[in-house]
Amino acid sequence: MTDSKYFTTTKKGEIFELKAELNSDKKEKKKEAVKKVIASMTVGKDVSALFPDVVNCMQTDNLELKKLVYLYLMNYAKSQPDMAIMAVNTFVKDCEDPNPLIRALAVRTMGCIRVDKITEYLCEPLRKCLKDEDPYVRKTAAVCVAKLHDINAQLVEDQGFLDTLKDLISDSNPMSINKLLTALNECTEWGQIFILDCLANYTPKDDREAQSICERVTPRLSHANSAVVLSAVKVLMKFMEMLSKDLDYYGTLLKKLAPPLVTLLSAEPELQYVALRNINLIVQKRPEILKHEMKVFFVKYNDPIYVKLEKLDIMIRLASQANIAQVLAELKEYATEVDVDFVRKAVRAIGRCAIKVEQSAERCVSTLLDLIQTKVNYVVQEAIVVIKDIFRKYPNKYESVIATLCENLDSLDEPEARAAMIWIVGEYAERIDNADELLESFLEGFHDESTQVQLQLLTAIVKLFLKKPTETQELVQQVLSLATQDSDNPDLRDRGYIYWRLLSTDPVAAKEVVLAEKPLISEETDLIEPTLLDELICYIGTLASVYHKPPSAFVEGGRGVVHKSLPPRTASSESTESPETAPAGAPSGEQPDVIPAQGDLLGDLLNLDLGPPVSGPPLATSSVQMGAVDLLGGGLDSLMGDEPEGIGGPNFVTPPAAAVPANLGAPMGSGLSDLFDLTSGVGTLSGSYVAPKAVWLPAMKAKGLEISGTFTRQVGSISMDLQLTNKALQVMTDFAIQFNRNSFGLAPAAPLQVHAPLSPNQTVEISLPLNTVGSVMKMEPLNNLQVAVKNNIDVFYFSTLYPLHILFVEDGKMDRQMFLATWKDIPNENEAQFQIRDCPLNTEAVSSRLQSSNIFTVAKRNVEGQDMLYQSLKLTNGIWVLAELRIQPGNPNFMLSLKCRAPEVSQHVYQAYETILKN
Repeated sequence: MTDSKYFTTTKKGEIFELKAELNSDKKEKKKEAVKKVIASMTVGKDVSALFPDVVNCMQTDNLELKKLVYLYLMNYAKSQPDMAIMAVNTFVKDCEDPNPLIRALAVRTMGCIRVDKITEYLCEPLRKCLKDEDPYVRKTAAVCVAKLHDINAQLVEDQGFLDTLKDLISDSNPMSINKLLTALNECTEWGQIFILDCLANYTPKDDREAQSICERVTPRLSHANSAVVLSAVKVLMKFMEMLSKDLDYYGTLLKKLAPPLVTLLSAEPELQYVALRNINLIVQKRPEILKHEMKVFFVKYNDPIYVKLEKLDIMIRLASQANIAQVLAELKEYATEVDVDFVRKAVRAIGRCAIKVEQSAERCVSTLLDLIQTKVNYVVQEAIVVIKDIFRKYPNKYESVIATLCENLDSLDEPEARAAMIWIVGEYAERIDNADELLESFLEGFHDESTQVQLQLLTAIVKLFLKKPTETQELVQQVLSLATQDSDNPDLRDRGYIYWRLLSTDPVAAKEVVLAEKPLISEETDLIEPTLLDELICYIGTLASVYHKPPSAFVEGGRGVVHKSLPPRTASSESTESPETAPAGAPSGEQPDVIPAQGDLLGDLLNLDLGPPVSGPPLATSSVQMGAVDLLGGGLDSLMGDEPEGIGGPNFVTPPAAAVPANLGAPMGSGLSDLFDLTSGVGTLSGSYVAPKAVWLPAMKAKGLEISGTFTRQVGSISMDLQLTNKALQVMTDFAIQFNRNSFGLAPAAPLQVHAPLSPNQTVEISLPLNTVGSVMKMEPLNNLQVAVKNNIDVFYFSTLYPLHILFVEDGKMDRQMFLATWKDIPNENEAQFQIRDCPLNTEAVSSRLQSSNIFTVAKRNVEGQDMLYQSLKLTNGIWVLAELRIQPGNPNFMLSLKCRAPEVSQHVYQAYETILKN
């Protein structure tokens, strides 16, 4: 008989009967009574009077009865809050029951009882269930936290449940992994893809678990759906990192990976392209997988161009001494095709093979000479470009072919080919009898050439002069004059001035600089940077693997993008790593992570590698729209002095006056004057104003670590002075620091050195040297600095504003005439005016105090009783700021006018003035 009988009774006085049955000693009778109560409740009858009797039935081992009682509780707890407290003890007891189903049931019911009075009693059992050994109980407890947050959000935060939930996100439950692996055989192909992607995000505990997962994923390699195959490859490529190369299974796995990848190349062209882009990554990471499969990458006549070019790239990556003859024969065949882009790429590929496989270099050069003999214009030009690279790789080995190259000089019309040929002539001028005539022929149309060719021609002629000085004096004078006097390209003009000064002051030094031994080039320049490659391997089968860019590069906003990396190698696999099996371009040490693009305030600091900072050259470009004043530009013609005396000796013409700034026009008889006159404006070496330390990271936000700090600039060096205080109950060690990209490239110049462990209640003061050669990105506000600090407890993030005056450099004093001309040259709309209030200093004190912070007074005059100070300063990135400061004696309010080519800097410079003058 079904439970419908409970809904058909209409007896009067039923409540009393139910009360008696609920208190019966017989379990079956009690269960029947509870079912009747639930039935009455379901049809709308008020059975709340039975609350204490039903609650008494909770003390049972019968799961069905317990579920019914919990259902009754959820319905009436709100109307009977005082009675509901009676159930708390039972909940606490049920949360410790041996049966996980009862524990989960108790937690679920707790989340559904929306009564403020009892929520605080439920926190402790909920905390235990969040750390329960059973994943089902943990999942139910996590859902209960969400419900509790809806009732009392503050309670959830105070009890630390949010941190516990974060820990659950990284919950690696082996039972779940086994269930996923079992489900692989039972679901559709799209289900399999999702499962494999989930597995790829899991990190095995050890190499045995990694091998076990690989064994169960390997059958997916033979699936008909290419997406399933690529997802399986992704899992295997990731977990292979944890396997020792000595294992027989490792070699077996390598062999199993090749056939499915080859099979993908028999699909339609679009799928082939996606497969090839992924194979390109795999080959860079583990070339041994496909080293015997070269033939499948040979181009077919009917392949679309995008497939052809990708195959060509993989062929070069797989080229080795064993297969180079086969590869070269193919490439030579491709060079006779009709598709111009493909032919160019094929010729380039021959050159790359020569650079990669040294034993094949001679054969490659011979092949290139054969192609030059075809006299096909674009083939000849590409061949010359790659032969230049071969000369760089193997100096003094194949120069016998130069004569053949010179025969084709007249046919070169592409800038890259002309520049390559000019480089060859300049580099080997001593071996070419008519080198001066060849270069002079290029010089005839100097102004019509591209910048690339002009720069190469300038360098080549200077090389020729240093090798054959007596024969080429006129030629070098002509090219220096064209580069400095007639050109408006700043790169060309600057290089011309540098060569001119070098040749005129110290020809021996010029020879050492211009004819210096060049570093050998390598094939590895085409490889993807190792850290990025590891990340892309984790994205095989996704758009990132086709673009060869991490998702953060093309997904708008930093939110939702997870930065992935391969698992660390086990000790056994590290010890067996050999140079032969290591992938080309593998780093010798650990590489720092690339800092991602700016997302939310500190979100993009989450994945920084907090190892020692890596110093590098300053970036040539910046996203901040700021341009430095062109010290050699044509906009300052009014500043030019008289024509300088001859430079160096009688054989040199002097640089024309119209092209040289005043500070270059000083007499140079000695030839030792500084080219850019940087010494004339160096200020005093006293330190600039230092603000008192402020708390940047309070202890409550950093698990007991409090960070205070300030910024200083002393004798040209910038420092971040930190005070670290341990307000926790445990020792802190392993400190490291990293900055996000910022407007002026501020970066640590050394690791964060905390020499001894930081004990509880201990404070340590550290001065961290900074440089300005880090990555640049415009911040809002401009002086915002985002910092990540790591210790043995966690990684903490904060942001602070640095005062701009720490970036004012010591050579910021501008020449008077240049100041006047630059002020006129900067548009009036770039001028900003500010008022500095309540400053009691007189003019001399103002000038002295500003000079100590590298704001230099260029000139001073008195106009109608007002003192006018004309001042200049220069930032570390070369931006000049000009100022006019009006001071009325007796009036504590000053007027400040600022002019700059980057007006967004003006507000921060004004704030620097205020800070320096008022402190």
